[in-house]
Amino acid sequence: MTPEFYLGLAVLVIGTLAAARPRPHTYLSRMISLEIPAWGLLLIMLAYDETLALLTFIAVTAISTFVLVRVIERRGEP
Repeated sequence: MTPEFYLGLAVLVIGTLAAARPRPHTYLSRMISLEIPAWGLLLIMLAYDETLALLTFIAVTAISTFVLVRVIERRGEP
């Protein structure tokens, strides 16, 4: 196993626990909390050098970030 794999596992577990912790969330903090475990998953994929999985992950993350930002903007309008 490579150091990227262990770092990815640690970031994934810590990010998941932080995102699942019940507390008042704003939309922006929820989006940031979801991005942290996603980076852990990205590091795990880098450890296995799965190019197709990496490209799919990057594409889905980019699209979901645009959708989430748009939803946050709509919720902020009166």
